[in-house]
Amino acid sequence: MKKDLNILFMCGMVFALIGAAVYITHWEYAPYMFIIGAITAAIAQIFAQPQVENVTLKRLYRQQMFGALFLVLTGLLMLYSHGNEWVVCLLIAAIIELYTAYRIPQEEKKQQ
Repeated sequence: MKKDLNILFMCGMVFALIGAAVYITHWEYAPYMFIIGAITAAIAQIFAQPQVENVTLKRLYRQQMFGALFLVLTGLLMLYSHGNEWVVCLLIAAIIELYTAYRIPQEEKKQQ
């Protein structure tokens, strides 16, 4: 199950990356591609979270969910704003995702 969620997460993020890269060419379906990838990755992250008692891990998993929500918000900004405001939201999501991707394994290792 965990392996399937990892594959789903990777496919979603690749799809979102391609959607963000193609958005520069003003292809009309690029925001939809990004949103589908972001939602897929967010669903995979939400279902992959284990039940933990550690307060720090709970906080990190919650932050990871906020990063996933910022990714979906980025796609909505791509659709409904006609400027580059979505880049700021994408940057916030990337920083949160990067931080949690580094800290969660570190905290799980410390807990064992």
